[in-house]
Amino acid sequence: MNSNIVVAIDGYSSCGKSTLAKALAKKLHFIYIDSGSMYRAVTLYLQRQKVDISNEQLVSEALKNIHLNFHSRDYQTHITLNEEEVSDEIRNMAVSEMVSDVSAIKAVRREMVKQQQRMGRSKNIVMDGRDIGTTVFPNAQVKIFMTADPKIRAERRFKELNATEEKITLEEVFDNLAHRDFQDTTRKESPLIRAEDAIILDNTDLTEEEQLQFALENINPLLRNR
Repeated sequence: MNSNIVVAIDGYSSCGKSTLAKALAKKLHFIYIDSGSMYRAVTLYLQRQKVDISNEQLVSEALKNIHLNFHSRDYQTHITLNEEEVSDEIRNMAVSEMVSDVSAIKAVRREMVKQQQRMGRSKNIVMDGRDIGTTVFPNAQVKIFMTADPKIRAERRFKELNATEEKITLEEVFDNLAHRDFQDTTRKESPLIRAEDAIILDNTDLTEEEQLQFALENINPLLRNR
């Protein structure tokens, strides 16, 4: 049995999962793993190579040429796709519109889960995503499931995209999130569901500081018992 600790954070798009995960990792001195960026990087690669994602055989072949790595710089976690920094590019709307479809592909999920599990075998980590507490680390010591009002989530995402000067309307962002929610919760392979033992964190009306405090109040007693 591994002695390392895994904090699994799951939830809907634009609920602030990565914001909380990064803050927790920094506070606890754990390694932060952004599983969502892994699926986004795969999506970006498939788009660049014009791979037909409806052909799982072609996708499986493409996966053999995808090498993902994480590294830290200026207290931020960055991802590289075949040694190219793509942390910003994977956040564009074109990737957002396809990532749920790519994430639903069995070959993609199985390969990413393998990589994620390897990362959690020997280190204390905080990982966020859609199926971390249910599929990737069902025995994680700490599980948090995040949610928020859909309108608030759309407004947050809209502000993020505006900051990058990407021309998009609030209505388009809202529709994109609704589509991703449907795809994430109804896909056959590792759908987005709350683990029975996950702590629910609704951050509709919480600041980043308040949600961090909420998480720490629930995590610290568990860590003290180890």
